[in-house]
Amino acid sequence: MVNVDIKGCASFIEPAKYEAYVNKALEAFDVLESENGAGNDFLGWKHLPSEVPASILGDIDAICHLWKEKGVDLVIAIGIGGSYLGAKCVIEALSHNFARQLKHKDAPEVVFAGNNLSEEYLAELMDLAAERNVACIVISKSGTTTEPAVAFRIVKQFIEQRYGKADAAQRIVAITDAKKGALKTLSTQEGYKTFVVPDNVGGRFSVLTPVGLLPIAAAGLDTKALLEGARKAENALAVKSAQNPAVVYAAMRNLLFSEYGKSTEILVNYNPKLSFVAEWWKQLYGESEGKDGTGIFPASVNNTADLHSMGQFIQQGTRIMFETVLHVETAQRSMVIGSDEQNLDQLNFLSGKHVEHCNHMAELGTRLAHIDGGVPQMTVSIEKLDAQNLGALLYFFEFACGVSAYTLGVNPFNQPGVEDYKKNMFALLEKPGYEEATQAIRARI
Repeated sequence: MVNVDIKGCASFIEPAKYEAYVNKALEAFDVLESENGAGNDFLGWKHLPSEVPASILGDIDAICHLWKEKGVDLVIAIGIGGSYLGAKCVIEALSHNFARQLKHKDAPEVVFAGNNLSEEYLAELMDLAAERNVACIVISKSGTTTEPAVAFRIVKQFIEQRYGKADAAQRIVAITDAKKGALKTLSTQEGYKTFVVPDNVGGRFSVLTPVGLLPIAAAGLDTKALLEGARKAENALAVKSAQNPAVVYAAMRNLLFSEYGKSTEILVNYNPKLSFVAEWWKQLYGESEGKDGTGIFPASVNNTADLHSMGQFIQQGTRIMFETVLHVETAQRSMVIGSDEQNLDQLNFLSGKHVEHCNHMAELGTRLAHIDGGVPQMTVSIEKLDAQNLGALLYFFEFACGVSAYTLGVNPFNQPGVEDYKKNMFALLEKPGYEEATQAIRARI
């Protein structure tokens, strides 16, 4: 289970104010649990861990088996935002750091496209595809979002030219709307296997739908354990209590923001496998809370590496931040530091100690230094970095996000500002129907 420790904030806050924000967070908890708040038509994620149908998991397993029979060793997952970040963070967190270099063959390599418009990236992706046995997962509610649509057009043409249309239909899976949209229409025409993006689950909350589960399973990872960990968190976090970790986290972050001017939250990890968990978290909280002229800015650092880059600013820069440290209690591997006869590096005092012990001491020492420097500290802990604990962590952050945004007073489940850049981009690209906007924006540049 996920634990939240707020002792590192004690010297910065007044206890009475914290209690007041706990009460605010408990009121927000009631709104989330009663499902009568703003955005309540996007709460399908809440019970996904306990309600994912066995038939969906069976269909996912069948696709993975089919691709194994075909010898697929590269799966291109196409999507943007929540349509790729959830799967990416799980695959990065649970995979061997050097799987590609070691040429592990137990499952296909999953790579991602459709999250940028870089011509070099797509060209180099096709260089890789040319050397491999390829399948594709395309994720888009409409099928017309520019970045994934461009990538899919290129990947689809490649697969059809190499394998033929009939085989391509078995190598392409679409995750899209149940009834409508360009991708749904194409999937019906071409005979693609499809999964549904649930209408009541927003993209940034979709990691436990087929949006996340299919790429994760394709990478050979244990989706059932991931869902089991999330299910345990679902049950634990449904209990209304001032000690509920989601309530504690939501109350403290809103207190630090609203009463003490801490407008930036830095998510800190000490395991490079967690770097994309931070990227997923940034989208989750950035899109959920950054609206109506308010919100806590989500940032992240990867320590200890970033202690040698961002560490100076965090220690002594503008005092607008607090840190939330992701703490993993136990390492999955063992590595002991040996003795050296010359001791030129003067590290013999560490002989016999585990590297992870040194990592934990670096983490603790940094937290204390940052507290002394004026940066409040929270710690979010899991026992170890495996599928169950990661599932619990992801669900914790989703549930806490709903509580926190309602505490802040915003709708956690919309993102009205996301469309603004698209209108300008379409006008600049001279998309049909945007002629007047094209003229107007050309006059500005």
